[in-house]
Amino acid sequence: MMRERTLAGAVSELADLLVGDYDVADLLDLLVAKIVLLVDVAEAALLLPDQHGSLQVMASSDERAGLVELYQAQAGEGPCRDCHRTGEMVRVADLNEATSRWPRFARLALEQGYAAVHAIPLRSRDEVIGAVTLFGTTPGDLPIEALSLARALADVATIGIVHARAGGRRDVLVAQLEHALHSRIVIEQAKGVLAERDRTTVDEAFRALRDFARRNGYRLTDVAREVAERRLPPERIVEGRTGPGRVGGEP
Repeated sequence: MMRERTLAGAVSELADLLVGDYDVADLLDLLVAKIVLLVDVAEAALLLPDQHGSLQVMASSDERAGLVELYQAQAGEGPCRDCHRTGEMVRVADLNEATSRWPRFARLALEQGYAAVHAIPLRSRDEVIGAVTLFGTTPGDLPIEALSLARALADVATIGIVHARAGGRRDVLVAQLEHALHSRIVIEQAKGVLAERDRTTVDEAFRALRDFARRNGYRLTDVAREVAERRLPPERIVEGRTGPGRVGGEP
């Protein structure tokens, strides 16, 4: 019963984000966070193509997964790339058995402590618009129920990316994805500012950013931009303060 309530809450949170003028970057970050929470995986990361067709890391549940996903995008090999290319789910229960298939990716993933990977496509009808990688730290195939759950969450995010406001126009979709990529860059900059200021890890800095944004009803990208541009004091983020101040154009 607890799992069903958690799942219902996750779907509701994703759906709530789709109401109004939502931020694609917020949606993707929420997606990977909920997949880690609800599916038996250690981390998750997501790749989407930019306007030139090159895959870019748009969201990751922690820095380690983001690093492996970035290497996958740059090296031209890995489960998420294969998943995006074929539109089919990729399941690897033991990364040691994938060293000939993806020699560079498998080596780095194993070095980072991962032992199994699964990749799920983000599909919009006949078009594959991205893919999400699920990382496990112990060998083993995920049960079909877990994969179905991850796919369902990915489908909700896909709906958000190709929301009706895009009107089915590819140029608008590309613009949304480009915005998500730029948002990712701003978020990375803000994570660096917070991590340096508070002498903490970038993962802890990201959690502080995300928690502050959700607690105060702001967009994650807006908060990150204010921090990166030194308009929002880092202590307000790390200490959880909610005093007066402007974030992302808010009065």
